[in-house]
Amino acid sequence: MKLRDRIRWNFFWVMALAIVSVALAYPAILKRIPSIGSSVEDSLKINLGLDLQGGIHLEYKADVSQIASGQRGAALEAAKAVIERRVNAFGVGESVIEVSKSGNEDRIIVELPGVKDVEQAKKMLQETPFLEFRESQDDTLQKQFDVNNAQNKALVSQVFDKVKQPGADFAALAKENSQDSASRDKGGDIDFVKKGALSTDLDTVVFKDDFKVGTVYPDVVEASTGWFIIKKTDERGSGDTREVRISVIPFAKQTIQSLPDTERYKVTGLSGKNLTSASVDYQGQGFGSPQVALKFDSEGTKLFADITKRNIGKPLAIFLDSQLLSAPTVQSEITDGRAVITGNFTLDEVKNYVKQLNEGALPVPITLVGQQSIDASLGADALKSSLFAGEIGLLAVSIFMVLYYRFLGFGAVFALFVYSAMLLAIFRLSAFTPFPITLTLSGIAGFVLSIGIAVDANVLIFERTREELAYGKPVRKALEEGFNRAWPSIRDGHFSTLITTVVLMIMGTGFVKGFAVILALGVLLSLFTAVVLVRNFLRFVVSDWAEKRPWLLVAPKKLIDEDK
Repeated sequence: MKLRDRIRWNFFWVMALAIVSVALAYPAILKRIPSIGSSVEDSLKINLGLDLQGGIHLEYKADVSQIASGQRGAALEAAKAVIERRVNAFGVGESVIEVSKSGNEDRIIVELPGVKDVEQAKKMLQETPFLEFRESQDDTLQKQFDVNNAQNKALVSQVFDKVKQPGADFAALAKENSQDSASRDKGGDIDFVKKGALSTDLDTVVFKDDFKVGTVYPDVVEASTGWFIIKKTDERGSGDTREVRISVIPFAKQTIQSLPDTERYKVTGLSGKNLTSASVDYQGQGFGSPQVALKFDSEGTKLFADITKRNIGKPLAIFLDSQLLSAPTVQSEITDGRAVITGNFTLDEVKNYVKQLNEGALPVPITLVGQQSIDASLGADALKSSLFAGEIGLLAVSIFMVLYYRFLGFGAVFALFVYSAMLLAIFRLSAFTPFPITLTLSGIAGFVLSIGIAVDANVLIFERTREELAYGKPVRKALEEGFNRAWPSIRDGHFSTLITTVVLMIMGTGFVKGFAVILALGVLLSLFTAVVLVRNFLRFVVSDWAEKRPWLLVAPKKLIDEDK
């Protein structure tokens, strides 16, 4: 291919890139295309950060009471990392998650830009599970219950002695002694009941033929739920339609089964912070029900071995977000750091548990203590004003470049606008990538700064071109020499800036990273526009007319002969 043909093709691709970039950067232009206009504009929206578009501020209290004091800092950082992974998986860009102190309480602050639904935000974080293993404390509880129940049984005997006395007021005694609030408020009246409506223990007494209306059953009735003194006050019907009205004085019996699961089992210290991985497994070598297989880290392996050793023959409860999933009986000491969560699970349920656990089980429980919807700190009017100021600055730079560098300045302005369109197009297209870019106030600062860097590269090139023209070289040759000789300075300047942005991305937090990312993108893109776009544009446009009128190309520069 001839040189002239290659220059034409390169110019064609430059113009095609410019047109596509402008169309993507300003999708309102595409509204003129009926089939794709409105849908494309809706999908090509720039993600704005919390300071530009508002969002949700959530504050959680972290419960570190069960963690050794020396490990609390690491546990909070681990919880922060888990929430960050959960937020990132949800697709919220430029989120801020940080650990802070509020008095003696540890807090985790979560800021989610662009999220308007508080309930949706809370649900998103609550889906992150808190996994823990607890051991049974039934033996300890039963001893305490035995003492309480003995005292309760003695009280029943005292009340029953009063009930049997002539003229005893059963309703008054029920209100005074009943341990059930409903019976106490109603004087023990349960109203009409059919056989089978109460427990089997009570039915065997209430529907006895020799239990007459108006009498108190001669013995205290013991059922699974407690002790009962029963008085029969009325009776209707017979056979299967038989109904009776009774008044009772119930005395509760404390049983292990009546306790919530979380109270029956005590904390062991083994939790999600020790979890290395979770996977789908099957009982019976792949032929049984699905189950969740867990693998622990070195600390978790040691804890699990100690727990299983002291609980052989006892249940070990597995909780997820305070819900009992399974309580298998420990058969032997387990020293390899592996466990399974079994239960009547479907395959989809097991897959969901595995997904949640691998996304991150919280090492500490968190409780929401504050929430707030935040408006944009700049506001719509302020944002428009700042963008307008940026446009004025861009226009002023463009006028200066055209007046000082003439036609070369016009080429630089063309490249500058294409550069701006390309960067905006990247902002919009990033929404379709795994790493969407969110524009914040600091990002706008990085964007404006990168425009200055792009202009600086053109200034170096054009100044070098003016010097070559002053030496009397032909326009085309001077232009090529200008690009070639300015390249080392442009390269070094851009690379040094990139090194700074990398340091900011590694060591910075929050909006500082946003500034660094956008500045780095701008630097790379400005390097491309200054060296590739401007060069190919000027190669095509600068032809024989420029050889005869070099003063139109750029303001002349006189060299000083230092020998004189």
